[in-house]
Amino acid sequence: MLEVRIDCMHEACPIPLLKALKKLNKMNIGDVLIMETDHSCSITNVIDWAKKQGHEVDYAEISDGEWEIYIEKRQ
Repeated sequence: MLEVRIDCMHEACPIPLLKALKKLNKMNIGDVLIMETDHSCSITNVIDWAKKQGHEVDYAEISDGEWEIYIEKRQ
């Protein structure tokens, strides 16, 4: 299992979603994408999109107003 980080700090949607899509397309099943973001809309948009694609998703607030979204590639 490989962990890949992408920095989406100070970027509004749809940029984080597009970055996630591009990275996930290059990753293998079982790899985990960790997205760093400070844009609260990314939590909703990226998580909803990833779940609809069949990926396993979780997130955590790592500091005030900053989150990490964890996407495990499933297909």
